[in-house]
Amino acid sequence: MPDIRNCRRCGKIYSHIGGVPLCNDCKQQDEEDFKRVKEYLYEHPKATIYEVSRELDISVQRIKSYLKQGRLEIIGDEGNMVLDCELCGKSIKTGRFCEECTNALSKDIKSTVNEIRKPGFGNTGTKIQGGMRYLHKGGK
Repeated sequence: MPDIRNCRRCGKIYSHIGGVPLCNDCKQQDEEDFKRVKEYLYEHPKATIYEVSRELDISVQRIKSYLKQGRLEIIGDEGNMVLDCELCGKSIKTGRFCEECTNALSKDIKSTVNEIRKPGFGNTGTKIQGGMRYLHKGGK
C-alpha cells in the first residue's frame, strides 16, 4: 500500500517512496536550487551562507539543509557558527555530527550489531511447539 503524505514544503498530497518528505515538484526545485548554490560557490568560493542566500534568494535554512546533508562544506573559520553537532553542540563545517560524536555513534552501532549477532539473542528459552494434528470428531 502506498505511503500517502503531504509535502513538507508545499502541502501537496503525494505518494512517498522514501527519503526527504517532499513531492516530486519540490524535490526538483530543491535540486535546481542546489545547482544554483553550487555554481555560485564555484564563482565565489569564499561567499558566506548569508551572501549566497541574499544573492540567490534561497533561504538560509535550505542552504543549512545542504550543509547537514553533507552536500556543502564551510571553509575557513568565519562560518563555523552556522552548524552545531546535534549531540554535543560543537561547531562543525558539514553534516550533523562532529567527528568525535560520529566515531562514538559508529562504535555504539557496531557494538549493538555484534550483540544482536550473538547466539541466543532474543531467545526466551521457551520452545514453541508447532505443527498439525488430526482432530478426531465423534465415531472411531
